[in-house]
Amino acid sequence: MSVTLTQLRTFLAVVRTGSVRAAADELFVTQPSVSAAVSALSRELGAPLLERDGRGVRPTPAGSRFAPYAADVIGLLETGRRVAHETAVESTLRIAAVTTAAESFVPGLMHAFAAEHPDIGLTLSVGNRGRVLEMLLEHDADVAFGGRPPRDDRIVADPFRANEHVLITAVDDALAGATVSPDALDGRSWLLREPGSGTRTVNEEFIAATGLDVPTLTVGSNGAIKQAVRAGLGVSFVSRDAVDAEIEAGLVGVIAVEPGPAPRDWHLLHSRVGPPRAGVQAFVEFVGAPTARGT
Repeated sequence: MSVTLTQLRTFLAVVRTGSVRAAADELFVTQPSVSAAVSALSRELGAPLLERDGRGVRPTPAGSRFAPYAADVIGLLETGRRVAHETAVESTLRIAAVTTAAESFVPGLMHAFAAEHPDIGLTLSVGNRGRVLEMLLEHDADVAFGGRPPRDDRIVADPFRANEHVLITAVDDALAGATVSPDALDGRSWLLREPGSGTRTVNEEFIAATGLDVPTLTVGSNGAIKQAVRAGLGVSFVSRDAVDAEIEAGLVGVIAVEPGPAPRDWHLLHSRVGPPRAGVQAFVEFVGAPTARGT
């Protein structure tokens, strides 16, 4: 089989952008070059990889099944290049974290790990759940912190810390400090994070499971959620890790809901694809140690 890296990168660009023109613009090549590369790849694999979708294109069933493997090849080669470079210079561990984790306990974990492993450099990238999983699957991150783990055999998900969600509201809300059933929240304005956020999913699943009829407002970040709650614009479930300081300072109120969302955990995620790295293993063992769970 004579599959080339150019063919793989071109195919993934078309899948990512949804069109030959957009892929050509992204790769700084001509549209005929993109079409030729994908056609050659299809011939090598013995299956069509793309099909028309309106004015664009989409992967065929065979293309959808092949795309994760193509991403693994590209990602692993990039990781290998970086590892070879780091061996000659210094070791670096790339960490990705969902926004809530990055704004609460992750910096403390990184500081504690760096004190024990000063020879390993650390970087942190922050995004919502969808972006963090994408970085991990494309090998743009070595480890990641997230809530609900993905259903993907390529990712190892180790639970290590409880992730309690609390319903926050304005401090002068009549229900602040009370314990209520979900029915008491019917009709209340609900604040949501952006699509792809795990926190948004918690809220949407609760609303759907309880049959609440509520207006929603998307505000896009934990900070915006907290400010909107303080202004009396609505209520929202958020991770206690994200709002502990505001609760203790009396800036937001809490409504205890019974039954509330199902218990969840924070997970440390890493890929099971490719050779193990000493730095990744050291970080996984560190986070899994009992002393790290209270950081």
